[in-house]
Amino acid sequence: MKVLLCNGEPADAASLAALAQVNYGHFTALASRDGGVRGLALHLQRLQRGTQALFGTGLDPDRVRADLRAALALGGWREAWVRISVFSRAFDFRAPLAAVPVDLLIGVAPLAAAAPAAMRVRPVPFRRHRPELKHLGTFPLFDLRRQALAEGWDDAVFIDDEGQLLEGTTWNVGLWDGQGVTWPTGPALRGTCAQLLRQGLDTLGIAQADAPVRVDGLQGFTAAFACNARGIWPLAAIGDRVFEGPGPVDALQRALHSQPWDRV
Repeated sequence: MKVLLCNGEPADAASLAALAQVNYGHFTALASRDGGVRGLALHLQRLQRGTQALFGTGLDPDRVRADLRAALALGGWREAWVRISVFSRAFDFRAPLAAVPVDLLIGVAPLAAAAPAAMRVRPVPFRRHRPELKHLGTFPLFDLRRQALAEGWDDAVFIDDEGQLLEGTTWNVGLWDGQGVTWPTGPALRGTCAQLLRQGLDTLGIAQADAPVRVDGLQGFTAAFACNARGIWPLAAIGDRVFEGPGPVDALQRALHSQPWDRV
């Protein structure tokens, strides 16, 4: 990150020591353009829910917005990539039920390249701990991605013990049958991009459904896609199922672009 603020001040070793040594907290990641964020309310709600769940205390959204404005101003980029992390230097793992004040770490960097090209993803049995929270426990996500890459895949997609699709390592998965989108059900982190897509697809009148989808039951779908805060991209294959037909990425882009950028 080119800009790193902790509680509105430049981060130093002392302020980051607790975060570096105690892997406990949560975060959200987003793109910013001209001081705006698409789905800002969703990101703020995620941060508030995570703070209450992990630390037993509230998080003032005005504090987040003020620190985010300060970090974006210091960066000075028209388009920026932002990660907002919540942790607590007062947290004690020996007394984890104590409600403690939280610290807010905001990193800003120039927006990276666009979403990746079509990916071949390897199904892997895995369910993340407390999938409703975007917590800091990212080791298994990155390790499973690394293993997939080492075996010639582009990434990994998680399935449960019955072979039901859940989510990608750092992205949500959707399926296209030529008429509409099916979102696999099951325990997974529901990303802000997926939520914005749902709203946009409703606006465009494109059908959506939530249903269990097994990895061995993909024959009825003509395409698959991944989405997260970095964008939307097609999946060329999920395991042995290769998708060769035209995908819905153009329609999904229209759905996403129908959602406004909110001023920070």
